[in-house]
Amino acid sequence: MEVLVRVEKEGSYSNLELNRALKEAQLERADAALATELVYGTIQRLNTIDSVLARKVQRGLAKLKPWVRNLLRMTAYQLRYLDRVPPHAAVNEAVAIAKRRGQQAMGGFVNGVLRAVMREPELWTALLADGAVNRIAWEHSHPEWLIARWIAAYGEAETAAMCAANNRPPHSSARVNRLRGTREALLAELRADGYRAEASALSPDGIVAAGAGNLAHSAWYRAGRLSVQDESSMLVVEALRPEPGMRILDCCAAPGGKSTHIAERMGDRGEVTANDVHAYKVGLIEEQATRLGLTSLHVMNVDAAELGQALPPASFDAVLLDAPCTGFGVIRRKPDIKWTKREEDVAAIAALQERLLTEAARMVRPGGRLVYSTCTVEPEENGDAVRRFLERSPGWALDASWTHALPQDALDAALRRSPAGMLQVFPQDAGSDGFFIACLQRTDGPGEAGAERN
Repeated sequence: MEVLVRVEKEGSYSNLELNRALKEAQLERADAALATELVYGTIQRLNTIDSVLARKVQRGLAKLKPWVRNLLRMTAYQLRYLDRVPPHAAVNEAVAIAKRRGQQAMGGFVNGVLRAVMREPELWTALLADGAVNRIAWEHSHPEWLIARWIAAYGEAETAAMCAANNRPPHSSARVNRLRGTREALLAELRADGYRAEASALSPDGIVAAGAGNLAHSAWYRAGRLSVQDESSMLVVEALRPEPGMRILDCCAAPGGKSTHIAERMGDRGEVTANDVHAYKVGLIEEQATRLGLTSLHVMNVDAAELGQALPPASFDAVLLDAPCTGFGVIRRKPDIKWTKREEDVAAIAALQERLLTEAARMVRPGGRLVYSTCTVEPEENGDAVRRFLERSPGWALDASWTHALPQDALDAALRRSPAGMLQVFPQDAGSDGFFIACLQRTDGPGEAGAERN
């Protein structure tokens, strides 16, 4: 409950607040799993829950103290979406929490509201309204403005599937450090230790594992054998195609997952410059490079919109711009995103991306590659951003060849919806994050093979 209060009052990120709280509480694994489900689930279903509660709180939810409001939300989520705790036990626990806070009268209020919700399950289905936007928004608990944008871009069925996927918990995936062992060897060790581990269907460096604990807290992680990373994010190196001896720039590199992946793919031979605007995040990148035993990775701390002031132009074989974005592809990991972002944020972020893309392009040598990626599913930030760049940038073209080497079956839906040279992954495609990647080639010099004009 305290995590939910801090997320609401202070605008804190739910994942960071939850991790901090779990570390302090030192809960048993089952209790930690329930706490995680309650926090993420309550935020995921926020507008649906609030609409139900509003029918039983005459004074209005907004007038309640934050802790009372979030106690009601959390317990209502349990009543509707979970079955591991009996309904009466969940209500009794909520009443006990209210009384422990010295609010005897509030205990009675909480009891009355929650028992009314428990007695009237039709409250939840009564919310389903006419019209695709309203129906999907209430059924899957997403903002109506976001649903309207996605329906306009992708259609009703795809939007409903995406929203449903956003409410499912993400699986745990990791990237094998090929400099410190093979994927097959690590899979065998994980299985021997009780993990349900399989090779990723998306990335040759990826694994998917469940059970037996958080991989980020494992001995394999500490030894630099693996890095926790989503499978979609691993696909960036397939577009970049790093080779030993190359000079590669990662413009917005923190926390370093893609930069370190690039260095591993290069066999730690060459030069990877990992830049980030935040000084403390640059330190995180250095920590990851040290943990993984990488010496080819060097860090910078400048604004990516001002790279030209710190680096000579046309000095890199390949450049990655993993741009700041709305993050709508990772809603299942950070459900608060869909409630904190506003429609006007999309245009503002797209304008920033435009400036960063122009500056990143200046760093690419003739014949070199520029990879643009985001963890969003917003067309304005993705395909539209690339097309706008090409319209104002002669001497650049989409490289359509890179997607040919991707696993065609696993990414069939993404490949069919994506224009040549681009890849738009949705969370419902393969259980990975929503992600966008485009590869562009500088064509005003040698090395033009494989490029296609948009």
